[in-house]
This record gives sequence, structure tokens and C-alpha cells, in this order.
Amino acid sequence: MSDTRQLETAVADLVPRAQAGDAAARDELLRRCHGRVYRWALVHTGDSDDADDVAQEVLLRLHRYLGRYSGRSRFTTWLYQVTRNAALGWRRRLTSRLRVTRELTGERVGETGGTSDPMERLHGSQIAEVVTALFHRLPARQREVFNLADIEGVALVEIAERMGLDPGTVRAHLFRARRTLRARILAHHPELAEERGR
Repeated sequence: MSDTRQLETAVADLVPRAQAGDAAARDELLRRCHGRVYRWALVHTGDSDDADDVAQEVLLRLHRYLGRYSGRSRFTTWLYQVTRNAALGWRRRLTSRLRVTRELTGERVGETGGTSDPMERLHGSQIAEVVTALFHRLPARQREVFNLADIEGVALVEIAERMGLDPGTVRAHLFRARRTLRARILAHHPELAEERGR
């Protein structure tokens, strides 16, 4: 059973009780949702501090707007959409602040400030670190689908429902994400291909 399904089962009785005004059920619901919301936010932000900020915002929204959950979709599908919207809003606000800061300091948008390729910071062939670094360089939609499918184990049909996409589109994003990750890993670390061939 995937983590998402476990959460769905764990909160099934808490949601209606919390909606009915049971404060203890609401607090337990928030506690149980926090870890999953944080991991979803981390996929969107790529930074643990930013993910924590987004997760706190989502939990506040959950506290205030739980009554808006109508039960027409799974609770985790609804919660994922709330998290996704909060993360996208956070990204827009951050981009706006960066643009204003650059304008005020006269920095050109194209300047990178000498940031180095994540591969240059690796010591040895640590596959998990390689994949994590490359994962965050995938386009947002591919990163989101890859995380849900290959890390969380969510079925493609459910991913399509959560993201409001056609299942074929989800499948295409997942294929591209896997292909891109594999190609980048092999390009930066050809020794991994050699190890697989042994």
C-alpha cells in the first residue's frame, strides 16, 4: 500500500469528525497530514526550508477551509491540489520578489552568480544523490509525475485525477522524466552504466 493510500485510510474517520467541529480530530488530522504535505511541497520547491513554509501554509488552509472539502474526490487528491496550489503561489511570490530585488540592485536576470553544476559537488558515485540533484532539474510537471509514480507509488489513473490531466499525458510525462534522468545520469556518471553491465 502506498504512503498516500495509508494516509487516506488513516484519516478516513478524522475528516468528517473534524468537519463537524471535533477539535481533537482536527488536530490529529493536521498531525497526520503534515509529513505527506511537506514531502509534496519539497517536490515543488526543492528546498527543505521553503517546503516547510509551504507545508505550514497548507496546514493553515486545511484548518480554515476543511469545510470546503465535499468528498467528491479522495481526501488526499483534494489535499494534494491544495498543496500544489500553495507551492505554485509560493513560487510566483518568490519569482516576483527576486525580480524586484534584481531590478533594485541592477543585476541582470541572466546572471547566475557562478553556481556550479550539482554533479561537481559529488564525492564518488552516490546514486541517490545523483538522482536527487538531477530530479530537481526536471521540468516541474515531469518532476511532479515522477515523484507521484516512482517515489510514492501512486497509480497513473490517480495521478491523472489529482493533476487534472489525461492518463496518456501523465504516461508521457513519466516516460520523458525517466528517459531524461537516465540520460543525464549516464552522461555525468558513465561508470554507473559500466557497473550495471557487470
